[in-house]
Amino acid sequence: MKQRRTTTTVLGAWLAAAALAVAVPNTAYAAHGVLIIDGAAYQDPRGCLPLGDFVQPVVTNYTDSVVQVRAGTTCAGPVEKFVVPGETYAALGGRSVLVP
Repeated sequence: MKQRRTTTTVLGAWLAAAALAVAVPNTAYAAHGVLIIDGAAYQDPRGCLPLGDFVQPVVTNYTDSVVQVRAGTTCAGPVEKFVVPGETYAALGGRSVLVP
């Protein structure tokens, strides 16, 4: 019984360490390059960036990451478009851009 508890404890600690090792590098990641939203350049962007309210926003992705045009203003809601590196997209329904 004692050995089973020790094995479970060791296995649990190992799994927690593995999950932390996988999760931590992704939290500090920023795309490298420039993301242009309505003519404004964002160097090495990360996180959620708002799109304009009154005109059709244009997103040009010169980063090394695929960015997401999202339906909600705070990067909530469904993905309207995945903008791959080198692509320009006129955001028809999007309200924000998420750089994961």
